[in-house]
Amino acid sequence: MKTTWEYKTIEVAAHGFLGGKLDRTKFEALLNELGRDGWELVNAFDTNQGHGQTRDVIAVFKRAR
Repeated sequence: MKTTWEYKTIEVAAHGFLGGKLDRTKFEALLNELGRDGWELVNAFDTNQGHGQTRDVIAVFKRAR
C-alpha cells in the first residue's frame, strides 16, 4: 500500500527592530499542537526582508492521509 501525504504550510511573523526574533515559547507550543494532530515538521526557513533581516519564518508540515 502506497502512503499518500497531505501538507500544511504556516507563516510565523518575526519581530524585533532588525527582525529575526521569534517568540520561542509560542513557536514551540504551535509545533507541539500540530504534532499532537499528527503533523510532522519537514522544513522551516526564513524569508529575507533585506540586509539580513528576517520578515517571516515558514514551516512546512506533512502527515499521512
